[in-house]
Amino acid sequence: MIYHFKIPKNHPRAESLKIRIKLIKAERRNIVAKAGLIAHGRGEAFDYLIGEKTIPPALAATKAAIAAMLIANRPVISVNGNTAALVPKEIVKLSKLLNAPLEINLFFRTRKREEAIKKWLLKHGADEVLGVGENASMIIPELFSERRRVDPKGIYSADVVLVPLEDGDRTLALKKMGKFVIAIDLNPLSRTAQTADITIVDNIVRVIPNMIKITKRMKKLPKEKLKEILIKFDNKKNLFYVLSYMINRLKEMAIKNE
Repeated sequence: MIYHFKIPKNHPRAESLKIRIKLIKAERRNIVAKAGLIAHGRGEAFDYLIGEKTIPPALAATKAAIAAMLIANRPVISVNGNTAALVPKEIVKLSKLLNAPLEINLFFRTRKREEAIKKWLLKHGADEVLGVGENASMIIPELFSERRRVDPKGIYSADVVLVPLEDGDRTLALKKMGKFVIAIDLNPLSRTAQTADITIVDNIVRVIPNMIKITKRMKKLPKEKLKEILIKFDNKKNLFYVLSYMINRLKEMAIKNE
């Protein structure tokens, strides 16, 4: 059984294997959809390209994201299965620091999964979880997947939405509703990354802890300073820097293997 599988401490991919096992366990608890396991593998491939670390453009995007959420009137954090599985304690902590409610939003949506994720988040310290069952009573226009159903107290009335591990359709639909969208996506070429107002190209297991640290520092800043940080950020340029970083790293690796 995977539950009892022991990873050797000196295994070169120990951390990666621990994350995979977390997701497998979460899938068995109905938190993660099987498709979420595939999505994680795709993201992990891009993580290799940045050296499995937080690179400078990702840190710049993270700071801009926190500035946006601190300025917001109604920030909300959208949570899917993979997010709940990988950073439950951290996402709850960030939610409380930013006073941004957590809302479950799923592509492969079932009441069983909603309840499992809600229970998991409450277990890790959440006081309230939006978007479950009949509470997801509002519809995002021009969206036809189950992601269209949102909570009137959450995403529907939010001005800024953090969407970790998102799909492009909903990002575009949220933008059309006038929302400011912050995405966490390891693929800088995805529709989500290209459409969001701010895209953090980094692994969620690094992003959320970074966001917590940065929030603690930036909460002390005056609103004008936060606005200045946000105005100076350019998502298209930032994605260019990310892609340039990936290309240069691949070139360096290719030269070493000549």
